[in-house]
Amino acid sequence: MSAAWWDMRRATNRKPATYTCPLCNKRLLAMTEHALITPEGDASRRRHAHLDCVARARAAGRLPTRSEWQRAQCGPREPLVAKLRRVLRRS
Repeated sequence: MSAAWWDMRRATNRKPATYTCPLCNKRLLAMTEHALITPEGDASRRRHAHLDCVARARAAGRLPTRSEWQRAQCGPREPLVAKLRRVLRRS
């Protein structure tokens, strides 16, 4: 279960189904509140996971959202005031 970023949302279902949580490999009843996690927006690879498992994985940094991943790709952002001073010095 590897991806650069994840979409996540809460879910419940009235269907009497059972899923396997990909984070703990334990059973998950569809009728209980849980999360749908989708790697890199690919709905064909979405999985049902326990809310607690998702919270633990997020806290450990293993399930970054798309915006968190994008910020990490850009590196640390320069504060606007510092950037303006630098640009104005060039003029």
